[in-house]
Amino acid sequence: MTEETVIGVNNSGAAHELTPEFIAAVNLALDQNETTEAISLAQSLHYADLADLLENLAHVRRAELVEALRSDFDPNVFAELDDTVRERVIDQLGISHIAEAVAGLDTDDALDVVEELNTDEQQEVLEALPAGERSLIEQGLSYPEDSAGRLMQREVVAVPMHWTVGQAIDYMRDTENLPTDFFDLFLVDPLHNPVGTVPLSRVMRTGRDVELTDVMRKHIKIVPVEMDQEEVAFLFRQRDLISAPVVDGAGRLVGVITVDDIVDVIYEEHEEDIMRLAGVGEEDDLYSAVIDTMKSRFSWLLIHLGAAMIAAYVISFFAGTIEEMVALAVLMPIVATMGGTASVQTLTVAVRAIAMKELTMSNAYRTIGKEVAVGVLNGILFAILIGAVAWAWFGSPALGGVIGLAIVINLIVAGFTGSALPILLQRMGYDPAVASSAFLTSITDVVGFYVFLGLAASLLL
Repeated sequence: MTEETVIGVNNSGAAHELTPEFIAAVNLALDQNETTEAISLAQSLHYADLADLLENLAHVRRAELVEALRSDFDPNVFAELDDTVRERVIDQLGISHIAEAVAGLDTDDALDVVEELNTDEQQEVLEALPAGERSLIEQGLSYPEDSAGRLMQREVVAVPMHWTVGQAIDYMRDTENLPTDFFDLFLVDPLHNPVGTVPLSRVMRTGRDVELTDVMRKHIKIVPVEMDQEEVAFLFRQRDLISAPVVDGAGRLVGVITVDDIVDVIYEEHEEDIMRLAGVGEEDDLYSAVIDTMKSRFSWLLIHLGAAMIAAYVISFFAGTIEEMVALAVLMPIVATMGGTASVQTLTVAVRAIAMKELTMSNAYRTIGKEVAVGVLNGILFAILIGAVAWAWFGSPALGGVIGLAIVINLIVAGFTGSALPILLQRMGYDPAVASSAFLTSITDVVGFYVFLGLAASLLL
């Protein structure tokens, strides 16, 4: 069976696309011990697709392919792998091989790989690197986690501000250690402080004798080395940046952050918030072992168990009421579910707005008021609907009125807590995406059950 018949690719030399058929072809080659065919297929992929291929293979098949590629393993693959898979590949290849791979990466990608190693492995890798590159990575590791210093690329094209366009072009042509990809020239003063940028497109359209200062962008956004990566991503989004200079405490240019790094940050932060809203840890992913996944989820389930126990305790106050009117037990889940769903809707909008810096203390009261108003309106509409159903179901208009009133109150509480709680938690220094869900579940369940059963006890019995 030829490669072309499996995936329908010609012999033009272009990188293949990773498709289900392609993955099946790799698995077939490995099953039949056709190692040369498997290597050929794997090496025809872009390194990002090769990383995806390794993630899609079963553990045994992945180990076989990694071993087959050992001598020609593309270093760029490490930067694209899921953390769990990358750890397994590193364990298989060995630290000495990783040191060689890190030496071939840009500093930002190299740092991304090294920071995932434990302390002893980091030291072993660093000792195997050339002194210059080791110094850059060690400095990067000294910056706070998830900061601009960890994110930036140290290779940056900086030229004196008094140069002409022609001098800059000659410099770029004659210098061998420029970054592989870059978008802007950074003009620096004698103290190496950035004073402006010149996009490469502008350089190519300008005559050689023109001073760089005549075509530079003066109003540049400078990123402090300790700025949180979420703040950097927000800056890129707000200003539509392609790249931005990073400076140290003295204002000296020490690196550059490019838009491809920001795309990764946006993806990671989005994924992190989604996982946290669901009560799932960062270490819990598709490739984690069963025991690791269980440990990651256990603590959050325990918190929700506590919230459920509180709700059950509230219900126990009305055991006699429920015994006298069994219909209450049938309708209770409706009140709790409606309140929980409404609170999660509000919470999701609020957490997103906080992450996008759209929800601040200046508009917090207006936002909370809006969500309460939404709760009132939805509460009235659903009160009519659910009240009518309860009336028709159990033949009791009073019961329909009680559950309708309980729905209105619970949706108002859901709107208020779903919007106010994330703001309060952020003000207290907690991540609203992490802490809000469990609190909301407890609040809406307790309020829903207490209001519904309390009204029933007072008005129906």
